Amino acid sequence: MPTGDHRPRAICPHCGFVHYRQPKIAAGTVVETDGCLVLIRRAVEPRKGYWSFPCGFQEIDETVDQAAVRETEEETGLRVDVLGHLGTYSYVQTWYGGAVVVVAYRARIVGGELQPGDDAMEAKLVRPDEIPWNDLAFKSTTSAFRDWIALRSRV
Repeated sequence: MPTGDHRPRAICPHCGFVHYRQPKIAAGTVVETDGCLVLIRRAVEPRKGYWSFPCGFQEIDETVDQAAVRETEEETGLRVDVLGHLGTYSYVQTWYGGAVVVVAYRARIVGGELQPGDDAMEAKLVRPDEIPWNDLAFKSTTSAFRDWIALRSRV
């Protein structure tokens, strides 16, 4: 345990470097077009076969919003503009073995064609009343869609 710390850490015995395990950051977009949402059916684990908004882990050389835009294009074939922050959701996830922070943005389509991409087996548009609530992939998916619906009801 490093001096003054409160938990055991991995420390290099030669140079004293302390390796801090930190949460993974994922970013995605809740894309609305003509009153419908873009959904992808996951083609990979975890939660293969379940529905989500396009989302994935941030790379070291990009901002969170850049990651959201990149992941959206990779998973849906759509180019989007970020309209604003929708919500940030964080929880400890058993499949990852640590905390995950998911940042969701509202976005609009500016190009491309809707089609399943690298981590998606299906991509489609659904009306809010067609959201498959029992088949959503993650807690963050459910929370983001509920926040999106609440935001729409205020407008």
